[in-house]
Amino acid sequence: MYLYQKTNRYFVQTADDIKDLAAQELASLGAGDIKQAYRGLYMTAAPEVMYTINFQSRLINRILAPLITFTCHTDKVLYNKAMEINWTDFLNCSQTFSVFATVSNSTMKHSKFAALRLKDAIVDYFKNRRNNRPSVDTRNPDVFINLHIENNRANISFDTSGGSLHRRGYRKGRVEAPMTETLAAAVIKLTEWNGEKPLYDPFCGSGTLLCEAFLAATNTPSAILRQNFGFERLPDFRPDLWKSVHSQALHKIKTTKKGLIAGSDISQKAVNSAVQNCGLIDKNRVIDIKKKNIFDIDHIRDATIISNPPYGIRMGKEKDLGAFYKQLGDFLKQRCQGSTAYIYFGEREYIKHIGLRPSWKKPLSNGGLDGRLVKYTLY
Repeated sequence: MYLYQKTNRYFVQTADDIKDLAAQELASLGAGDIKQAYRGLYMTAAPEVMYTINFQSRLINRILAPLITFTCHTDKVLYNKAMEINWTDFLNCSQTFSVFATVSNSTMKHSKFAALRLKDAIVDYFKNRRNNRPSVDTRNPDVFINLHIENNRANISFDTSGGSLHRRGYRKGRVEAPMTETLAAAVIKLTEWNGEKPLYDPFCGSGTLLCEAFLAATNTPSAILRQNFGFERLPDFRPDLWKSVHSQALHKIKTTKKGLIAGSDISQKAVNSAVQNCGLIDKNRVIDIKKKNIFDIDHIRDATIISNPPYGIRMGKEKDLGAFYKQLGDFLKQRCQGSTAYIYFGEREYIKHIGLRPSWKKPLSNGGLDGRLVKYTLY
């Protein structure tokens, strides 16, 4: 038996600044004994719960099922231990795989070298037994294997998600510097928007915030467009249980009225992308998207405004962003009475330019940006 089978214990990768939110979400989906760790959380989950979280979680990146753990001071130990795993339990010679490794505070210093030695062991395992081997595919493999070595302790795990869950599948059209899907989902969660008030994004870009708001409002599983999951290749995968989990989740999807979720953007390219992306999950076209300059909007009253306005990457450093954010602050103050605005600042230096008193600020990184989500109550 593999380690995850003995313990029902998994490691969940998620961004550090949303771990508290992710822990709450995991608990709501049935996980137990949740403990925070570096770059993620540990949880206990029965197979049904693990399937459910992979299908429905909005905030995590992947769930790793540990196969073996061992003391590892050299690449030879890593290779020999990896050769003890029955790799035919997870893939065959006609399939592809990829190894992702992280190494810290260990005698093995380089993650790429560690990944290479694990890859060698998997390949040699098949060569010795089948006189054939699976191929390596770093872009779209059938199977993802994870290696983590810390303080000379190695963990080899299987990625039950089959690639990062932030890739929802709806983002076909793109704009520069988009917000990641998991961050957008975290923003929607932090606003505590419950679908009662209209939600409006006046800088909708490619529509990521609109899509995540729609998924939340309709209780649609975030991975509804995903074709397959890594857990389907586990040796103890139960197709009947997965079919039941999938069916139950689909039955809980709700409808929402047209125009409850709406957005606009000054860029026609962005609007086209948003319409395309939202259309992949919003089959009834209830999300309303228009081409419009925010400063041409008469008013947005008694609504929840959620937005990721343009910043340096999207507008160009030559633009006077300080003046832009002052104009945005004036717009919110003068034309958005009775609304609550949640503005994401990819570059937090511009918070002071908006000229409004924040109700709160929360750190949220987006890629390499140390951003802030700021709440403004507008009277």
